[in-house]
Amino acid sequence: MERAAIELFTDGACSGNPGPGGYAAILRCGSYEKVFSAGYATTTNNRMELLAVITGLEAIRWDKAEVTVWSDSSYVVDAVEKGWVFSWEQKDFAKKANPDLWKRFLAVYRKHHVQFHWIRGHNGHPENERCDRLAVAASQGPDLLVDLGYTQEAGL
Repeated sequence: MERAAIELFTDGACSGNPGPGGYAAILRCGSYEKVFSAGYATTTNNRMELLAVITGLEAIRWDKAEVTVWSDSSYVVDAVEKGWVFSWEQKDFAKKANPDLWKRFLAVYRKHHVQFHWIRGHNGHPENERCDRLAVAASQGPDLLVDLGYTQEAGL
């Protein structure tokens, strides 16, 4: 059975860096669409950008999916497309930020065939604009989560 290609649109937001942050992801497969978002009390923009991708990929219910990720995060897109994250992994993420999320990302990334496309943020791309609004709203929500990975890394 051939499965439809999947598109994943993502964005992260942070008010201050670190500060309250949020992420959003839109997962689309054919006519099916699922939207994810969550907010955190203290985190960074890069963590939220990466968590948006992770959350979307983890929601895919089968292995070896063909996934196209659309992100305005050079941090995430370049780390994967330029191969940096694989070098970081070989060095056990020594002196690199966000090792908890990068390890989680690599575990789900390797289950699928993922292609990344960088898009300019705040440039009228409908799904990116929607994700941005959702991520900002999540970061301003009343019940913000604790980003344990960030607080442990920052020694908080």
